[in-house]
Amino acid sequence: MRRIAASLLIPMIACAALAGCGSSGSSGDANKAVSVSGAFNTAPKVTIPAQDAGTTLAYHTAIKGTGGALVPGDVTLANVVLYKWSGTKHSLVESTFAAGANSGPQMIPSDIGLTGLATALKGQQLGSRILAVLPPKYAYGKSGDSSIGVSGTDTTVWVIDLLQQFNPDASVSGSQTSNGGGKLPTVTTKAGQQPVVSVPKNSPPSKLSVTTLVPGTGPELTKGQTVVAQYVGVIWRTGKVFSASWPSATQSDGEPFAFRLGGGVIKGWNDALPGVRVGSRVMLVIPPALGYGPEGGEASAGIEKTDTLVFVIDILAAR
Repeated sequence: MRRIAASLLIPMIACAALAGCGSSGSSGDANKAVSVSGAFNTAPKVTIPAQDAGTTLAYHTAIKGTGGALVPGDVTLANVVLYKWSGTKHSLVESTFAAGANSGPQMIPSDIGLTGLATALKGQQLGSRILAVLPPKYAYGKSGDSSIGVSGTDTTVWVIDLLQQFNPDASVSGSQTSNGGGKLPTVTTKAGQQPVVSVPKNSPPSKLSVTTLVPGTGPELTKGQTVVAQYVGVIWRTGKVFSASWPSATQSDGEPFAFRLGGGVIKGWNDALPGVRVGSRVMLVIPPALGYGPEGGEASAGIEKTDTLVFVIDILAAR
């Protein structure tokens, strides 16, 4: 599906294969000469020598954090900067520090795929900055990753600032004060499970509807923030789930995701979520004009251009 944002999941650098765990590493040749400077959680300055990369995995903790150690299997909110190193030249592939609607910290998934990053992150503490130099066999292999312009002979250089961790089935913990109902969908749930949305027989509202199901006590969301959330999305017409982040019986690999409020998601989210407090669970009923209607629907998800969408969203954190 086109990332519900316009999509809800901004593409993770490298299609994502990082995640949980590290300490210090060994190196040889030019890889050991790569360095990084700058304060934690600010855009780093990366120095890569003008010579061919070596073949040895190299990594170290550039800034030592004081937070808890990464928990294997959890997802990690991080700022990530990625360079590719080709021959004697290098270029920036992606940076979450860059300006733009889809910038900002991203989630490192629990399902790690790059062996070099798995090694570099193992045992690291939140608040740390990690520098990792990954020859192809420790990253994308001989096939590379054409979606980000990395070939099978490119070495990749990563700078990762570890911000916060979340359990894959994380949910808000407050008391439920409403389950919707009436002419709106009814939401039921069990602790640690994806909420169940039951759509009524009547026609959907023509305007955006926001219902607070669990009031949060954290700060109010503002546009421009990076928000960490769980969600389930249902098509009003069919009553069927078309997308969700929570783990479920049909999706064992669900986990929270991060997005930039004000540009990284569909208009209904950007209009409805500012002012909602962290720790809240809200139900949004989004008319077609604020969802996928203007783009002709989302055929791969079964969404037609006239479809109203229902989302139940847990706001876990914001930065």
